[in-house]
This record gives sequence, C-alpha cells and structure tokens, in this order.
Amino acid sequence: MNIQELFQKGGPAMWPLLLLSILSVSTIIERLWFWASLLTKEKQIVNRILDTARSDWGAANEIARQANRQPIGRFLSAPLRLYNPEPELFRLALEAAADEELASMRRGDKMLEATIAISPLLGLLGTVLGLMKSLESIDLGSIGTEATKGVTLGISAALITTATGMAVAIFTLVFYRIFQAFLFNQAKIFRKAGNELELLYRQYWPTANAKGRSKDAEYSNSSFGSDSLNKRSLNSQPESEERNREPKPKLKGSDPDIDSSSNN
Repeated sequence: MNIQELFQKGGPAMWPLLLLSILSVSTIIERLWFWASLLTKEKQIVNRILDTARSDWGAANEIARQANRQPIGRFLSAPLRLYNPEPELFRLALEAAADEELASMRRGDKMLEATIAISPLLGLLGTVLGLMKSLESIDLGSIGTEATKGVTLGISAALITTATGMAVAIFTLVFYRIFQAFLFNQAKIFRKAGNELELLYRQYWPTANAKGRSKDAEYSNSSFGSDSLNKRSLNSQPESEERNREPKPKLKGSDPDIDSSSNN
C-alpha cells in the first residue's frame, strides 16, 4: 500500500493529519538545530566569563557582550551592564534575564503540544466517519454472507486514521520530552552559573563600593575647599571696604583753617 492508497482509504481526516505532521517535523528540526548550536558553545562561554570575572569585571562584561547571540551570554551580560549595582539588584537582574531566556527557549512547544493533543482525536474522528460509512451498507438479512465482506474491509480501512493519528502523536511526544529535558538542564546551568557569578560579585562589591565612596569624598572635599575659599573672599570684601572708609590722617598744611589760625 503506497501513500496515495493510504490517503484514499483513510478518508478526509488524513489531510489535517498530514498538515500537523509537517508542522511538527519542521518545528522539531528547528529545535534540534537550536539545541545543538547552544549546547556545543555554552560551557565554554560560562567558563570564560567566570574565570575572567575573578580578576577583571570589565573584561568579563566584554566577553559576555560578545556572546550575546547565545542565551547564556545574554543571561550573564544583563547584570554586568549595570554600573556598580548593589548585590540585591545584581541578583534581580540575573533572575529577570533567566526568566526571559528560558521563556524564549520554549518556542515551538505550543505547536508540539497541539499536535500531540489533536492528532489522536483526528484519527478517532476519521475512524468514526469511516465506520458510519461502512455500516450504512449493512443489511440485516445479508449478515454472514458475501455481501458483508466489503463492510469488514471498510472497517479495517477506517482504522487507518486512528493508527496515523497515534503515530504522529507518539513521534511528536518523544521529541517534546527530549526538548523539555534540555530546558530543565538549561535551568540548572543558569542557576549554577548565576549563583557563582553572584558570589564573585558579593566578594568584589565591598571593594568597589569603598573605592566609589572615596572618590565621592574627594569630590566633596574639593568642592568644600572651593566653597570655603569663596566664603573667605566674600568675608574679606567688607573688611577691605571698612579699611577704605577709615579717615586718613591729615598732613600739616593741608587744612587752610588750621594754617590761618596758626599764623594769627
């Protein structure tokens, strides 16, 4: 029995089953390519970022930024892009990035779930329609004769859709479970890498925070010194004005009244 005869005997329910099988196979191929490219590079990226973060956080950020095409690179780059965040903010950035990346890894799951649920039902529907068509030609008076031979052949042909629907559902379910196992493993890898990066940052953050405070203190001291100089200059202005306002001693011979009285 070739494909054409199979579709003729299976009835109209075989065409939606064919469509579901094509969508399922295309989704499975795309997901296999995605997971193959991810699993081959992920461990290397994690080790490079964590090893570099132990000595240079700027270089670790650059490595994570260059690995933005990979989910693990985007996950570790999210907190490293922040400028001197507190440890709690660092952890929140990791959790938000992990949720986003794990959600994107579930792409295609809805299609596979729909195929698993709908394919057996379509197969049963095709079988029921085939049985109805076969039983219409049964005559109670001809049961057990050669006339009922075609009815048995119609029932066996009607079961083709049930078998096809179950085959499509089982095939899709196998790969769906494999992808779910990959996703569960990714959650473990994300959690482990995020915890290690957070621990490294909690060890580094007090030193970085102390440096930031010292820079702020230097800036505030310099600004205070300039303010004090401004205040001194402002305070010195009235003193100079008072000195200018003091009466100057008069020299002899400068006042005409005094000179005229001395002459008299």
